[in-house]
Amino acid sequence: MARSVFGRFKKALVGAPLPTSAHAEERLTNAEALAILSSDALSSVAYATQEIVLVLGMAGAAGLGFTLPITGLIIALMVIVAISYRQTIKAYPLGGGSYRVSHENLGDLPGLVAGASLSIDYVLTVAVSTAAGIAALTSYLPELEAFRVPLCLAAIAVLMVANLRGVRSSAQILSAPTFIFMGTVLTLVVVGGFKLLQGDLTALPALEQNLRMTEEHGGELAAVGGVLLMRAFSSGCAALTGIEAISDSVMAFKPTEWRNARRVLTVMVLLLATMFGGISVLAHQLGSVYRENGPTLLYQLGQQVFGNGPLLLLLQLSTLLILLLAANTAYADFPRLANFLAQDGYLPRQLTSLGDRLVFSNGILALSGFAGLLLVVFGGSVTRLIPLYAVGVFLSFTLSQAGMVVHWWKERSQGWLGKALINGFGSVVTAVVTGVLLYSKFLLGAWLVVVAIPLLVTLFLTIHRHYRSVARRLRLAADVKLTLPPAPSEGGAPVVVLVGQLHRGSFEAVRYARTIAGELVAVHVDLGLGKAEAFREQWQRQLPEVPLVVLESPYRSLIDPVLEFVHRFEVDHRKNRDKFCTVVLPVFVTRHRWENLLHNQSTITLRRALRAQGTRVVATVGFYL
Repeated sequence: MARSVFGRFKKALVGAPLPTSAHAEERLTNAEALAILSSDALSSVAYATQEIVLVLGMAGAAGLGFTLPITGLIIALMVIVAISYRQTIKAYPLGGGSYRVSHENLGDLPGLVAGASLSIDYVLTVAVSTAAGIAALTSYLPELEAFRVPLCLAAIAVLMVANLRGVRSSAQILSAPTFIFMGTVLTLVVVGGFKLLQGDLTALPALEQNLRMTEEHGGELAAVGGVLLMRAFSSGCAALTGIEAISDSVMAFKPTEWRNARRVLTVMVLLLATMFGGISVLAHQLGSVYRENGPTLLYQLGQQVFGNGPLLLLLQLSTLLILLLAANTAYADFPRLANFLAQDGYLPRQLTSLGDRLVFSNGILALSGFAGLLLVVFGGSVTRLIPLYAVGVFLSFTLSQAGMVVHWWKERSQGWLGKALINGFGSVVTAVVTGVLLYSKFLLGAWLVVVAIPLLVTLFLTIHRHYRSVARRLRLAADVKLTLPPAPSEGGAPVVVLVGQLHRGSFEAVRYARTIAGELVAVHVDLGLGKAEAFREQWQRQLPEVPLVVLESPYRSLIDPVLEFVHRFEVDHRKNRDKFCTVVLPVFVTRHRWENLLHNQSTITLRRALRAQGTRVVATVGFYL
């Protein structure tokens, strides 16, 4: 009953399960991909210039004079990174981005550093984007400031549910805010530029700027120096986060995947450069300043250009929505990255499982939990989270470009030298920027990322060692017919034994089942991974005396097909009331408690479901690791 209630609630919340055959229909058009995969990068214009101005404002009007040079430098960096990633997309059309490129070309450790860096960046993307979106709301409605953190957590909950509903569903729900935001910001830039040319907008005099900023910075102004400029540059580099998202999700596009991905990347960078540059020009010309927890810079510009009319409201609402949607980019990419790491044995295998709606549900849940924790710890403050931001993504940029240089060197196809030079230049530039980010942000919070990356890599390696050790323990001699004990001479119960793979653990379960079974059948569930036929052939070679039933599961559910089969099996044997049907499940007995997180989750769920259905005897056969 409880399972039925939960199932109905889940179906109402995230929708009915989709069959594996619908995977192709879940691909994104270019317009949908621009909305979903580019929202992180495009939304950064809401706070990138703001963070530059916040730092430069410490030096008064003299400091703000560097807004445009820093913006120009960041736009040049954008172009370099985008050209490099266009090459990556074509070279790796199956996706995987920085992790795949680094892992395959530079080795395991650089690949894991890239994977850890991107994982941290995706969590920060959700936290920063959500905090910035709620800041846009509280700028317009200051009375909500006291509820900043609960509002952030509520926003994450909405995004989580939207993404659990599937790729196309989230694209259809969340595409409109991206295009409204782009249209509103471009209108702001064009109208603001026209009014400046007409003399309808006037900048604050330098003296008034200095007075305002002196008051906001506690009565003192800093001198313009290298450290200040590096801090401003590193804060503005938040505009580049999200550029790598398209290369991670090439397979989310409709065919031809790599060609469409490159087109969307080009459009995204052009739009990003235009909006970011336009906002910086307006802020510089109008002498706009910003202080933490005050009205956002974009709100101030909108107020000056649009007044307090409906366009200002539209700007704030679209900014709120695009910033929440920017977090959605991480929801599109983090689960895929976690899937790649889990496939290679560096994260729990559960992260490779597709949920009811053809998305990696466990990855979505994990991302929501980590981002929510960050928002609580940092009080939902954009300025407190920004120093942690961008370090990881630029480190992954550097490793990815270096990996592409090695890729071209190995491949040596036509034009390889020119491609290698482009990626090499990109690697050098992003490495320098990574150093600048670390130097300027280290004491402001970037040290947390520096500590977190090695810890995460250590976790990856620990999980990998465990899985390799388990694989060695479980390995059976290939193509050797396995010997079973004799069946009971008389009596014996009807027994079903569930087998996912044929290894020492499942073989022990079959051996036990044989000793108690009058009738024995092995059951394997085909989850649509294309491995069922190979498993059937292996079973026929090594255990031909035990009948094998392969259950089709078009919705990738392990539980439902097994419950249905066991129910039919029990009904068929109900006439003999002296014998109880028995279900045998293989389980791993781990040495350390934390290792249980890496095993047995499906067995625990299945055992609970069988008990709830009324199966009277469910036996587990442990294999000690």
